[in-house]
Amino acid sequence: MTHDIHIVGGGLAGSEAAWQLAEAGFKVRLSEMRGAGDTTPAHHTTDLAELVCSNSFRSDDADSNAVGLLHQEMRALGSLILREGDRHRVPAGSALAVDRDGFAASVTAAVAAHANITVVRERVDMLPDTPAIVATGPLTAPALSNSIAAETGRDSLAFFDAIAPIVHRDSIDTDIAWFQSRWNKGEGSDYINCPLDKQQYLAFIEAILAGEKTEYREWENVPYFEGCMPIEVMAERGIDTPRFGPMKGVGLDDPRTGRWPYACVQLRQDNALGTLWNIVGFQTKLKHAEQVRLFRTIPGLEKAEFARLGGLHRNTFLRSPELLDETLRLRSRPNIRFAGQITGCEGYIESAAIGLLAGRFAAAELRGETLAPPPVETAFGALLSHITGGAEADSYQPMNVNFGLFPPIPGRTKKADRKKMYTDRARTALAGWMAA
Repeated sequence: MTHDIHIVGGGLAGSEAAWQLAEAGFKVRLSEMRGAGDTTPAHHTTDLAELVCSNSFRSDDADSNAVGLLHQEMRALGSLILREGDRHRVPAGSALAVDRDGFAASVTAAVAAHANITVVRERVDMLPDTPAIVATGPLTAPALSNSIAAETGRDSLAFFDAIAPIVHRDSIDTDIAWFQSRWNKGEGSDYINCPLDKQQYLAFIEAILAGEKTEYREWENVPYFEGCMPIEVMAERGIDTPRFGPMKGVGLDDPRTGRWPYACVQLRQDNALGTLWNIVGFQTKLKHAEQVRLFRTIPGLEKAEFARLGGLHRNTFLRSPELLDETLRLRSRPNIRFAGQITGCEGYIESAAIGLLAGRFAAAELRGETLAPPPVETAFGALLSHITGGAEADSYQPMNVNFGLFPPIPGRTKKADRKKMYTDRARTALAGWMAA
């Protein structure tokens, strides 16, 4: 062997795990099948850490949001993903959104340039017999999925994930649409807002429901992840469901009327140049021609030109609570760790965070040491605990980090105060863990 550990998968989790191990002084072989003649239904490039859906890492508020707290904890532990995310930030109010192409290119360059990492473009079809981290994500290739299933004795679970369309900025009619922060949160005017009155909204929802959809085929009867639901599936739950979700008009003052619109479609900047904007919350399984036709009925998008249309891909994940130990090792084969979305965490940042932990656990083990899991009071610890035993295995579903995964704050407190108590407690706990 010319390496100390083998990492399979060069997404957010695999790249982060490789970085943590390399920074700790270990030789890493990072295998990525894209670039070796293979790809997935969702990827478009061969870059490591490619963002296939939104370009948002979500809230960067470390005082009152669990995701923002996780950002802060990852920065404290030297996260490559957060470092490059901060370098390629684009305006998004209180959220951390990035130029997706610049971000992925810089992660690729950093990993490839590290003296302790060898990036190999190859597909791995079997679980390795040597120390390894499997971070192949929700689109794990069939041969490796079969190898995992044969080892665990369980078929992988699956759910739909949906991709939102991206629009060229110069095709948006700003005589109708206007700039303002999302739901009037944060400073600046980071979102483009397309207003709909009641008649327009009802007609749009009716058209969405009637629009031609992609067929289920091999994905039939697979449940959607609640945090990434197609807009038409949301509409099926009730005519007003989108209006109280991604099409909410609260806090948005239409400059033409001075009033909040009945409903509103929002677009968020997708690249540093500001030339590409994605339609927030508009993941969809509508056929491409239907998307173009229907989305051009939205006021302000009548002449929209699309850089990418929405689509679906199949996500697979393990029954991690019964299969993985508290340091992400496969109980039946402790030389293997899993990281990222294949463990059942959901979201870019959560995936990278679990990759970071897997890398640090593996580095400690290679040194002949034991690294205790982070305290459950931290965002790291709360997410890890959910994945490795806090959730019920039989009903296990992908989960974003949220305060519901944290140990409760004792006593009765106001909601706003309780969030600050969670984050203050987490910072104290993380500092103690890092010192130890």
